[in-house]
Amino acid sequence: MCVVYLRNALLRYSPQFARVVTEKLLTYALGRGVEYQDMPVVRAIVRDAARNNYRFSTLIEGIVNSEPFQMNRKPEQTLTAAAGKH
Repeated sequence: MCVVYLRNALLRYSPQFARVVTEKLLTYALGRGVEYQDMPVVRAIVRDAARNNYRFSTLIEGIVNSEPFQMNRKPEQTLTAAAGKH
């Protein structure tokens, strides 16, 4: 019975739930907190997920393809220096 209530609540608040999950996943993926300039990306990911019935895989793809995630790489010089220390 409890599962039915949870399911109904999640269906009723899907956009809000998807936004919070997306923010948390993006925080983990970036290794930093989500900032105000990241919110348009979060909203776009949730919008795309809505077209696919908020599938988890759509959220993950949106994060992986997002500019903040793609641009969150260490400079080449730092990677080279780190590789030389091992």
